[in-house]
Amino acid sequence: MLFWILVAALTAALAVILLYPLLRGAKAAENIRAGEAAVYRDQLRELDRDLNGGLITPEEADYARAEIGRRLIAVSADEPAETAKPARHHRFTEAFVLMVLPVLGLCLYLTTGRPDLPSQPLEARLENPGNDVAVLITKAERHLAEKPDDGKGWDVLAPIYFRTMRVNDAQLAYRNAIRLLGPSPVRLDGLAETLMAVSDGVVTEEARQVLEQSLTLEPDNPRARFYIALSMEQAGRPDEARQAFEALAKQSPADAPWLPLVNEHIAMNGGAKPGADPAAPGADQAAPGAPGNPTQQDVAAAETMSAGDRQQMIRGMVESLDAKLNEDPNNFEGWMRLVRSYAVLNDKDRAAGALKRGLAAFPPPGEQGRQLLALARELGIATEGATQ
Repeated sequence: MLFWILVAALTAALAVILLYPLLRGAKAAENIRAGEAAVYRDQLRELDRDLNGGLITPEEADYARAEIGRRLIAVSADEPAETAKPARHHRFTEAFVLMVLPVLGLCLYLTTGRPDLPSQPLEARLENPGNDVAVLITKAERHLAEKPDDGKGWDVLAPIYFRTMRVNDAQLAYRNAIRLLGPSPVRLDGLAETLMAVSDGVVTEEARQVLEQSLTLEPDNPRARFYIALSMEQAGRPDEARQAFEALAKQSPADAPWLPLVNEHIAMNGGAKPGADPAAPGADQAAPGAPGNPTQQDVAAAETMSAGDRQQMIRGMVESLDAKLNEDPNNFEGWMRLVRSYAVLNDKDRAAGALKRGLAAFPPPGEQGRQLLALARELGIATEGATQ
């Protein structure tokens, strides 16, 4: 209760401070004008004394009297404007607004707020964190500071760190969990993802070794197999990458959420999407004649081009796909291809713009939106603000 009394007193004091200049503004202006007029009248009297004393000539006295009279008339002419009713009415309006706003704010708080809700210090919030991720992290960090050998605590905290973009902390947490609890496919895959996040989406040699260790524990681990195939693609071995992606696609269930991304990589490395049915809805998006995909003539022409001409042709195809998606944004495979294409061209700004437009058509709560975000994280594209 004392807190609210202090707040009310401070609000009232602030209102008085703000209102005081407004209420005394007219009087201050009138006092200034009156003072100026009194100074000019004193100058006229001094002028007469100087003339009587022979200090100035009559001609100089006339000239000075005319100048002082002109200034006195100007001051007298300005006085009505300073005291006009509209200005005074305007000041009262400002004062009224300044008085009403705090009252309205207080009424709004009493209506929609919870003035009866007791304050809750950090210790109390740590006891019942609810869905507050920041409090959950603080609680876990306090626990691990007291018991650093609690492997389960590190195991829980590591993915939370990663989801909140604290990649270095996530890497340390995964390493501690592996050291204390032993390696597992989930922990090893998580550690590999933190290593890739630090290297802007590149599957480094250390990350590849961690993924291979994960495969020794779970040979059919799709997550590890995908990243190893990606490392082949990044190393400039498209044939090996395509074969690895095709093998992953064959072992994956038909409804696997990662399958569209795998098929995208197969197409990027020169293969056809596995199981594509030309009569199926959306299958034309993967066909050679789909927007942004090369035709047989394009492939044949590219083989005879120089590296610069080939790059220019690829950029033209990507821009063509971009234009098609602007006209018809309901093309999930097209957005996946466009984001990846801009990333391959090392144009991260356009890749981020394409991601934002793609998420506008396929929001993140849906499966397709989540796949777009997963692709962005894989490619090292910033996702902050992409969903706004």
